[in-house]
Amino acid sequence: MAFARTCSVALVGVEGVVVEVQADLEPGVAAFTLVGLPDKSLVESRDRVRAAVVNSGAGWPQKKLTVGLSPASVPKGGSGFDLAVACAVLGAAERIDPREIADLMMIGELGLDGRVRPVRGVLPAVLAAAQAGYRQVVVPERTAAEASLVPGVSVLGVRSLRQLIAVLSDEPVPEEDELAADGRPDPMLAGLTVPGAGMGTGLLPGGAESGQAPDMADVAGQRAARLALEVAAAGGHHVYLKGPPGAGKTMLAERLPGILPPLSRDESLEVTAVHSVAGLLPPGKPLVESVPYCAPHHSATMPSLVGGGNGLPRPGAVSLAHRGVLFLDEAPEFSGRVLDALRQPLESGYVVVARSAGVVRLPARFLLVLAANPCPCGRHTVRTGCECSPSLVRRYQSRLSGPLMDRVDLRVEVEAVSRTELVGTAAGGETTEAVAGRVRAARERAAARLADTPWRINSEVPGHELRTRWRPAPGAMWEAEHDMERGLLTARGLDRVLRVAWTVADLAGRNRPAAGDVTLALQLRTGVNRGAVTAGGPR
Repeated sequence: MAFARTCSVALVGVEGVVVEVQADLEPGVAAFTLVGLPDKSLVESRDRVRAAVVNSGAGWPQKKLTVGLSPASVPKGGSGFDLAVACAVLGAAERIDPREIADLMMIGELGLDGRVRPVRGVLPAVLAAAQAGYRQVVVPERTAAEASLVPGVSVLGVRSLRQLIAVLSDEPVPEEDELAADGRPDPMLAGLTVPGAGMGTGLLPGGAESGQAPDMADVAGQRAARLALEVAAAGGHHVYLKGPPGAGKTMLAERLPGILPPLSRDESLEVTAVHSVAGLLPPGKPLVESVPYCAPHHSATMPSLVGGGNGLPRPGAVSLAHRGVLFLDEAPEFSGRVLDALRQPLESGYVVVARSAGVVRLPARFLLVLAANPCPCGRHTVRTGCECSPSLVRRYQSRLSGPLMDRVDLRVEVEAVSRTELVGTAAGGETTEAVAGRVRAARERAAARLADTPWRINSEVPGHELRTRWRPAPGAMWEAEHDMERGLLTARGLDRVLRVAWTVADLAGRNRPAAGDVTLALQLRTGVNRGAVTAGGPR
């Protein structure tokens, strides 16, 4: 028989497409043709596969060889097809039984010596294989634990092509030294690994080992900003922190992941899939269990923030922060085009990137924290020291466009910390544990209320539903509606005030927002202290 087939996976963003790898041998001048819309890195696999097969002790067929990747209309790239191509060629040459590989899914790069090297995106690739009905996958041993996170799939982790040929031919499996992280053999480890399913990591929610996570108690003063972060975590609302340098804006943002609820199993798999495609999974930790926190530098380009690159786009910072926190420090220093590109994911929870090689949809449901100084020198709100002209201050503050800021629910002035707050015996506030407890309780109340809907937190609920299905107390929206009539709030802004009011009510344990909850929501959005109110309006 001069034909064999097996399967691999092509990644389009963080979604996998099953690809059938077919090999056909015919009499004629020895040649190797690869068809099926491969990119340059995949075309180069011809030389890698030939050298790997020869150096693994298997003869290379001296015939006309054609390898096809189907469906041919899907762009394919990367080195993850090497293992499938090699086995399809060996099956066509009858070095291994073609029936043994017909129902196998293979993912892995081959070195010239026949070693199997890890590739990006193993988790989403195996997820796609499982959804397509495949129950056996072969992956590099170093990514076997990641592949085993998918339930119902038998995973075989191999170190070399020689080992895989032996397993498929029912021959004794040769010993191979395991490659260390730097690519050199690790003499302490050897053998073949077939791990079990459901392996996880020992990371705690918050992203640090026990006792090492940043604590909210470290922040001196800043009662208003601390309240805003608590409301943001409870309802998934975006935050804008404005204040002079050294006031604690970055400290507050770094502590926000600690008060967010831990990731669920499904959320962990979503986050892990994104980080796997980006190649950012830490060695030995196949599952991301901590809330992501991404803080790109203000010189970040459009592709690095929203996704892009040569060929098919790869995840950017907004996707790496999926289900976590995206912190943009010195936000006015970012490019205006880059900032305005955030408007789509802030509304939809995903980003669509179109390139000549294809269109990719990447998940991007994150909690945005913007931090900015009041002026270029940062001392505009301080009594002395600012020399910025009014026009310069206006230009600096206008770099954050109105449409972007309209999507930010909470806007807080972060005042400079006083000496008493910094060195006083009670300088610190509540701990992260205490705040996180209230956040979890508020989220549980919201989840119970939204149990029969596609939404789980207040920031996801459309304004129409809040106005018709879950109404606030009578007269509670009087002040917000009055602000809208005066042009101080847009229609989107009114809906977002109502969402924040529901979050405030959830934190207080109330069944629906009262006038005081709406007033606090308005204060958090505008930064203006509204004072006490009654059900019918202000006193």
